[in-house]
Amino acid sequence: MKIAIGSDHGGFALKEVILPLLQKNGHEVLDVGCFDTESVDYPGLADLVCEKVQAGVAEKGILICGTGIGMSMAANKHKGIRAALCSEHYTAVMSREHNDANVLCLGERVTGPGVAEEIVSVWLETSFGGGRHLRRIELFS
Repeated sequence: MKIAIGSDHGGFALKEVILPLLQKNGHEVLDVGCFDTESVDYPGLADLVCEKVQAGVAEKGILICGTGIGMSMAANKHKGIRAALCSEHYTAVMSREHNDANVLCLGERVTGPGVAEEIVSVWLETSFGGGRHLRRIELFS
């Protein structure tokens, strides 16, 4: 699967943990930045990842900042993006199964690396359930 990933300075270290996990599992990764801990504005990085998902260049996206809140807010302004801020296994599964989330948001300052790896793995492995959930997603404007 092709996955676009981006972080701001507050999520850079966690992105560096997630990148090898994605590559080890055979995913093609499009890293849009940032590439160090120098302060950057997260909305621009969210835009880059979301644009890749919207255009079909990437099947899914991952965004990481300090809490994940800012990235999820910035991502969800994009038409067709269903960004989910997940903090543990259950929300990761449900965001895919019920909401067909196509962008995962994580917070480096609130989610440890081991838990983040578990979230990413289960999020990528979980399929959308369809059915009544599709009808509800179609109600999004």
